[in-house]
Amino acid sequence: MTTTNGAELLDELHAALTRYVILPTPEVADAVVLWIAATHAQPAWAHAPRLVIRGPEKRCGKSRLLDVVEATCHEPFITVNSSPAAIYRSVTDDPPTMLVDEADTIFGPNAGNHEEVRGLLNAGHQRNRPTTRYDANLNKVVTLPTFAMAALAGIGALPDTIEDRAVIVKMRRRGPGESVAPYRIRRDRPGLRRIGQLLNTWLRADLDTLESTEPDMPVEDRAADTWEPLVAVAEHAGGTWPNRARAAVLALTGEAASSDQGSLRIRLLIDCRTIFGNHAAIPSGVLLDQLKADPEAPWTTLGKTGITAAKLAGMLREFDITSGNVRFPDGTQAKGYTRADFEDAWARYCPPPEQEPSQPSQPSQPWSERDGTNPWDGTSRPTKTSRPALTSIGTAGTAGTATPLTRVTGGAA
Repeated sequence: MTTTNGAELLDELHAALTRYVILPTPEVADAVVLWIAATHAQPAWAHAPRLVIRGPEKRCGKSRLLDVVEATCHEPFITVNSSPAAIYRSVTDDPPTMLVDEADTIFGPNAGNHEEVRGLLNAGHQRNRPTTRYDANLNKVVTLPTFAMAALAGIGALPDTIEDRAVIVKMRRRGPGESVAPYRIRRDRPGLRRIGQLLNTWLRADLDTLESTEPDMPVEDRAADTWEPLVAVAEHAGGTWPNRARAAVLALTGEAASSDQGSLRIRLLIDCRTIFGNHAAIPSGVLLDQLKADPEAPWTTLGKTGITAAKLAGMLREFDITSGNVRFPDGTQAKGYTRADFEDAWARYCPPPEQEPSQPSQPSQPWSERDGTNPWDGTSRPTKTSRPALTSIGTAGTAGTATPLTRVTGGAA
């Protein structure tokens, strides 16, 4: 064990960081400090968290933050203008810290020439995920490690394969009254390098201790994998840092969850749950109409006329949800979906309703009010309107089966 006061060293790095960069919240600043420190102990970690530095526009401080990271992290390796072969050969069992500026050009729609780099960044989050290449000089296949921590800066969000394994820093332009000290490489970088060297001396002396550390994590699964190195560094430093680290974990993972729409299929499940409400079944046509009725949802953009019945069926089939004949209270049948078919997928893939990232843009109203029809008393099939109302709903059944009818009030078919 070293005698270095780790808490004071992290405090010094924090002061230097916030001198040159304005970060959105104190928790983000703490997370960046711990991520930088964790780069100096990469041989101790099972996972290599990414640091995603992104902003909505230029001049949000992304490059300046990357400058500070470069000056204080372990063996910075700037990938700009580097060939894929050079990048792969630079990753060793004691890897450098990869720094990727303008990362949006690597993952954007015109980034076809960067497939090798994307593969390295995706694979390198977890140890023991090497890649194989043919070495013409040696005339044999060689195995190359991919494990390395990486900081990526760019405009806009990066793919889920990166951000799901990352500490995400959402930069923004300085507001009125916000100011930072100017950063000059010749003048200021030596002081930051000194802090980096002290971090390296402190943490490298205790790699065995850090490798065996299993800190209590306030999150689970992949989020725990990503944040464990940072919390381990905080525990090793002591002082206020363990509490600050866990507060940062909860703050940043909570923010990511609240802004995460997930994949398009997850969004579909959430929107279907909202439309179902308490109903037992819904006709396919009604479900499609209600999905496309939300102007802020993506469903009108899927094809010339928006999402179709075939597209809906294909997306839901991934969750073992299929349409079938649904019997309505008046005895007629139509193609539709039952609530029972969705419930397992909702429980497995969707956040609880009160934690959903977005709500319908229009307030939910009784179907009769929304469609301009009279409430249905369940004794007859209501007159068909130009857009079928969601309450043309009954209970699931099959032809010729005596299915108990559930009375649905406040709506029309």
